[in-house]
Amino acid sequence: MSGVNKVILIGNLGSDPETRYTQAGETVTNFSLATSEKWKGKDGEQREKTEWHKIVTWRKVAEACRDYLSKGSQVYVEGKIVTEQWEDKEGNKRYTTKIDAQYVKFLDSKPKQESQNYSSHQEEDDGSPSEEYDTTNDGPPHISDDDVPF
Repeated sequence: MSGVNKVILIGNLGSDPETRYTQAGETVTNFSLATSEKWKGKDGEQREKTEWHKIVTWRKVAEACRDYLSKGSQVYVEGKIVTEQWEDKEGNKRYTTKIDAQYVKFLDSKPKQESQNYSSHQEEDDGSPSEEYDTTNDGPPHISDDDVPF
């Protein structure tokens, strides 16, 4: 039996999305997402912990995130955990863990701007103000290290 690599997050963007393009012309949009949990400590004081996640989106989803999201936007993200390894200038191995978003739903009531729909899959309109973008069957392209814009 194979394993499962699935992440579901709801949070707010910590900064405006950054969009780049691979040498093959594929759109890649990255953004940081903050997720927070709150609880009462044993002393009765309210506590809060925030985790930051690096989110990567591709193609149509990347274009939609570029056009509709901004700092503070609330989103629902489904994807998988991806860990990248590289060597720094001193030759030390470094690692970065990112979320490769395969599905993004905008939870804010108003998008950043009115624009055309970039969705590769969108559910029936139920009058809800949110937008959905799905790349479940449209994962990241096969690219080499030379194609990665960062």
